[in-house]
Amino acid sequence: MTSSTTSTSQDGLIASKDAFINHWGEMGTSWGIPRSMAEIHALLFIEGRGMCSDEVMDRLQISRGNVSTTLRQLAEWGIVTRVRQRGDRKDYYEAEQDVWTLLSLIVRARKRRELEPLLAALADAKRLVPQPEADTPKAEKQAAKAHLKRLETMDDALKRLDRLSDRFIGREGKGLDVAVRLLASVL
Repeated sequence: MTSSTTSTSQDGLIASKDAFINHWGEMGTSWGIPRSMAEIHALLFIEGRGMCSDEVMDRLQISRGNVSTTLRQLAEWGIVTRVRQRGDRKDYYEAEQDVWTLLSLIVRARKRRELEPLLAALADAKRLVPQPEADTPKAEKQAAKAHLKRLETMDDALKRLDRLSDRFIGREGKGLDVAVRLLASVL
């Protein structure tokens, strides 16, 4: 292979990685995740190796503070792990490479951040519905009953979704893989 062929091949690989990072960043913003967070995760995933914060900063042109904060958040989610390399004092970070495990970790993190607080807020809202007194007008009783019914319906649906996600996610996301395959075969 000539050096120009190697260079062209390397350029194509870099372009492919850049495209993935860019699209993952766009997708992340549509899910409410900061673009830099999605891009850092995408870089670590697509490189498939440990990278130090300096490499991430250079590759994505992101500030040290942003990289440091984002790597810490990604580690809290469990989708990035801090690793050490023999003979180097720097911390390196690797992204989870098993896609089903990765997806299950993301779903769990989103569930903790979004679904669980929503369920708690619904429980609070239900507790605030006043118990009608004997002399409460019928229209007010009906309005409170209808309001409580809507809250309970939403609460029930979200709790079912929560139980379903717990069942399908499993410890390493394999349940999610099985669920997707089953649904694909049925549909």
